[in-house]
Amino acid sequence: MNAAGLDVLLKYFPRSFVETLSKKLGINQLYPTQVEAIKSGVLDGRDIVLSAPTASGKTLVAELAMLKTLIAGGKALYMAPLRALASEKFEEFSSFFGVFGYRTAISTGDFDSDDPWLEKYDVIVTTNEKADSLLRHKARWFDKITLLVVDEIHLIGSDKRGATLEVFLTRTKLMPRRPQLLGLSATIGNLEELAEWLQAKPVRVDWRPVPLKEGVYYNGEIFYSDGSSTTLDDHGTPLYDLAYDTLENEGQILVFSPTRRSAVSDAKKLSAITVKFLKPQEFRVIREHVSRLKSVYTDKVTLELLELLSKGVAFHHAGLGLEARSAVEKLFREHLIKAVIATPTLAAGVNLPARRVVITDYRRFNVELGYYEKIPVMEYKQMAGRAGRPRYDKEGEAVLIARSLQELEFLLNEYINARPEKLQSQLASEPVLRSHILSIIATSENVRSYSTLGRFLTSTFYLHQNKDYFFVIERARSILEKLVSSGFLEVEGEKLLPTQLGVRVAELYIDPETATQGLNFFKSREKASTLAYLYMISATPDAQTVHVRRGDEEWLEEKLKVMKEELGFEPPEDDIEYEFFLQVFKTALLLEDWINEVPEDVIVERYDVGPGDIYSLTLTAQWIAFALSEIAKLSGYDVHAVNLGVLSKRIEHGVKEELLELVSLKGIGRVRARNLFNFGYKSLIDLAVAKEEELSRVPGIGKMLAKSIKKQLSSREEGEVDEEQPELGEPGPLDFYLSS
Repeated sequence: MNAAGLDVLLKYFPRSFVETLSKKLGINQLYPTQVEAIKSGVLDGRDIVLSAPTASGKTLVAELAMLKTLIAGGKALYMAPLRALASEKFEEFSSFFGVFGYRTAISTGDFDSDDPWLEKYDVIVTTNEKADSLLRHKARWFDKITLLVVDEIHLIGSDKRGATLEVFLTRTKLMPRRPQLLGLSATIGNLEELAEWLQAKPVRVDWRPVPLKEGVYYNGEIFYSDGSSTTLDDHGTPLYDLAYDTLENEGQILVFSPTRRSAVSDAKKLSAITVKFLKPQEFRVIREHVSRLKSVYTDKVTLELLELLSKGVAFHHAGLGLEARSAVEKLFREHLIKAVIATPTLAAGVNLPARRVVITDYRRFNVELGYYEKIPVMEYKQMAGRAGRPRYDKEGEAVLIARSLQELEFLLNEYINARPEKLQSQLASEPVLRSHILSIIATSENVRSYSTLGRFLTSTFYLHQNKDYFFVIERARSILEKLVSSGFLEVEGEKLLPTQLGVRVAELYIDPETATQGLNFFKSREKASTLAYLYMISATPDAQTVHVRRGDEEWLEEKLKVMKEELGFEPPEDDIEYEFFLQVFKTALLLEDWINEVPEDVIVERYDVGPGDIYSLTLTAQWIAFALSEIAKLSGYDVHAVNLGVLSKRIEHGVKEELLELVSLKGIGRVRARNLFNFGYKSLIDLAVAKEEELSRVPGIGKMLAKSIKKQLSSREEGEVDEEQPELGEPGPLDFYLSS
């Protein structure tokens, strides 16, 4: 397939728009992917699911489809699986659509809002969970959406997050005025089946701007899928051989390592090689980034990264803070660092191509099950798809490493020459179904009876695939009985009626079981200690917990001896339950340290986590605390409602209660707030009467921030409201952050 000119677009867009694409945006031709999508009717309003390799032009297909709907007076919603990817697309779309006079917004946080301010925007970027939340809150602008773009649509098969996307797409399918659908993915094994369910046209394109060669390294040679091979110089280890060969030919290497520990270890090993290929000017630019990051982070994990950056290599995983990860991605895209060793989270998120991609192991350790398991072919294909930098490489290479002849043959057959697995619906598991059944009944006027619920479930991808109607209906009936007994639903004959409590649980985007556990906690005690609240939050199904390391048990049990009374109950005797108890207890202790202003670097060391883990853990815990405070308020448990409301704010900011006023100001975090407090500025009134130059002398404040503080306080006095607050950053509450 060959690229085509822009003339085909004149059928759909004014000539001035086509000229703008060329002159201002530098788009002078259409890739085969875009030509095929246009031929398939994407610009004629037809629903399509497009499967095409990474970097083959899927984003421009989406942009053209969105531009077409905007010209017609519509509104476009773009859904991404991760906040990092949503942020990337927001930046890209702001530039693209801004040229044509259209406005782009992003909303990825606050799951208890319908975000009315989004009505003013033409293109809205969200995560899948936020889009589902907006639908639950019946956002009034939602029926104005005329185009729905679902990026990485293959994640409908994800065990943790797929059901949310499936239910959302089922709801949009059943809308009286359903929007046009454009699904995008690099790898879908059963494209036709997914498209048939969505009543869309399947479009598969195999063309890549940079051809991809896939192979397996064994004993000094790479054996490719086409039968050819190449011999590499011996530098001691397979990874060294592959890295030297890549860097000597002025390429970059992206290595996928199965665990965080192995990623860091591999990065340290490769630093001896990458430093040799670092030019003086590249080193100077990297040092500037390192100096800036040292002013932000002081923890062991990030300092280890910064040392490696100066040698032209980096590791990348979910434990790193946002700024550190962003710096790694920026330096690699600008070809300043030579190698990145990442956990597979990177394959699902940020666009970071390299000439050669190396997958060091086809297995991954499953922490929950306690053994190594094979990675799916689809996951391998996602990682392999990162190989080849458009405009820089004539071809890209993806290489697996074999340790024996038998493994060489296995990898060639089971990964290199294999097709991705079929996507399978994940809706049938009870915890998943329980949450979505409540949300469907509570927030959809059209599903309020056994028969309408049955019709909805019949329309899901699960029943399209399995035809197992009676199994799902029986499971649904069992779930309905539990929802009724928990007080979330009422039954009147054939009717299913949500209670006020049930509606609120659905709006708050929490598992009904989380609400039930909270209510049981409130009933069992009139008051509770902070630690008891934190333990209760950490034990809910929605919570994230930290791993208990070998050796943790001893110090955790010592802690428990002095905190048992504060906790308020005896630990379980059952071994399996006790293991979970320690995990939850350790998480509660981490959160307690956080809200008592223990420095982040101390928490990182004490609990064996990274800054990114702390962010993710606290954001989720903050949301659960807020949600349960709302449940307590609605249920008449006023003391618990107040305590959890305050605790939610403390978790959000990582401060003692005395600092909550100060951290309500933009730019004032836990460290600056404590500095202000220690200098005598203990309230907003103290700040309001203070002189700007006095504030600027407080450590960490300075002239610019002092000016900002005074301006914010002045605006509050005048009653100004900032409605539009597009949020950028990391995954939000219950956004099921993909961590390694």
